[in-house]
Amino acid sequence: MAATLLLTTAAVGQDIGPQSQASREQVEKLVGLWKDHFAGADNLQQRRMAFKALMETTPGPTRIQLRQVDADGVNAELIWPARLHHPIGERVILYIHGGGFSGGSIRTHSLLAGSLAKAASSDVLLIDYRLMPEYGYPAQINDALTAYRWLLDNGYDNGNVVVAGDGAGGNIAIETVLRQIQAAKPLPAAVVALSPITDLAATGGSMTSNAESDQLVDKAWIETLRKPYLGRRPPTDPQASPLYADMKGFPPLLLQVGSGEALLDDTLRLADKARQAGVDVTTEVWPGMPHQWQLFPSMLDDADRASQNIAEFAIRHFADRPKE
Repeated sequence: MAATLLLTTAAVGQDIGPQSQASREQVEKLVGLWKDHFAGADNLQQRRMAFKALMETTPGPTRIQLRQVDADGVNAELIWPARLHHPIGERVILYIHGGGFSGGSIRTHSLLAGSLAKAASSDVLLIDYRLMPEYGYPAQINDALTAYRWLLDNGYDNGNVVVAGDGAGGNIAIETVLRQIQAAKPLPAAVVALSPITDLAATGGSMTSNAESDQLVDKAWIETLRKPYLGRRPPTDPQASPLYADMKGFPPLLLQVGSGEALLDDTLRLADKARQAGVDVTTEVWPGMPHQWQLFPSMLDDADRASQNIAEFAIRHFADRPKE
């Protein structure tokens, strides 16, 4: 499937280009690792441990500095490039990890966070929000909102904050900003959502059409995580599924998704809805990329390319762009 682009006056599509043979081979190797680690992992706890074990095989970030922070009760890691003249405290990406609302951690996403810090010449606040089944909705969103407001209370101007997340983290990132809009409080400069879960009702056509090509996410998995996350709340509640929300006034938005993902339609339908609400949307559909491919720059050339695009998008929208 070739890259699908949304081209309108309010939405920009980026031409990713066709997938190379080398990229196909890299993806095949990565998907094999996913299968090995997730074999027999059927429930939330098993998938959490499988994801943890897989990501522990990947390298950690290099050429960065970091410190543990308590963001008003939310455990987090502040990461910045190990450069002599990096202006810590000026620009920041608030990164919200994916993992189906039930998995993922600072460790699983530290490599991507470190890459973004270096490429965007910014700080990155990578948070450990509460996970289900121990904590259900809206604990995850509340933690992200707390972390965002902590940044504003600790010297970061909202025009120099970009909020980003992947999968469930993309859902949380969008819902966090929607709550800021509803509260009429300062918005970030931009938002990045990587293969976000935008529809917990799982009504997108790609849940079926991409069922064979997506080895990581499917309709059954969305249904598995939906009940412990939402409880009795309907999956079409716009406070939980941003596809059903009013996107008017939303900041500039970058969306990335793989062409064969079950979440393809979650991304494209949200892009269309945001565009119709007047949002400045950039949509990237990457041929052949699996869910969360951005986490694996050590294995995928396209992970490096994707993170560079994210960094360039952030730089374009920071009020105070890096001078280097």
